[in-house]
Amino acid sequence: MTWKPNVTVAAVLEREGKFLLVEEETDEGIRFNQPAGHLECRESLTDAVIREALEETGYRFVPQYLVGVYNWRNEARDVTYLRFAFAGEITGHDAQRPLDEGIIAARWLTFDEIRALEDRHRSPLILRCIEDWLAGKRYPLDLITHYT
Repeated sequence: MTWKPNVTVAAVLEREGKFLLVEEETDEGIRFNQPAGHLECRESLTDAVIREALEETGYRFVPQYLVGVYNWRNEARDVTYLRFAFAGEITGHDAQRPLDEGIIAARWLTFDEIRALEDRHRSPLILRCIEDWLAGKRYPLDLITHYT
């Protein structure tokens, strides 16, 4: 059997000192995460994060930076994730759009509020991505090449 990581994307969205997280139902109970999800077949990484942000929050997102690439092993679930985190601009919001199944709500929270909820984070990558954003980590999108 060939081992493969789960490739995921995440949006690090900040507005007026608050970050957008999703509150969602998981097998481990209600958890918080960035708008995030799995890369689909033939999809570019940037298209994936645009889609996930819209599906999970109703916000239209235009990626402008790569914040980082994260390799995390969830030993409890026997799964490895390779996460590409993006930041950029929010260009609109559809408050009437139904959110993905399992998403309870999109929540704007301060960094301190997010840190206080750490025991309810879906992964340790949530804080790390925000910390990297706050530290000024912003890489050009042309680091990523998508061949069609």
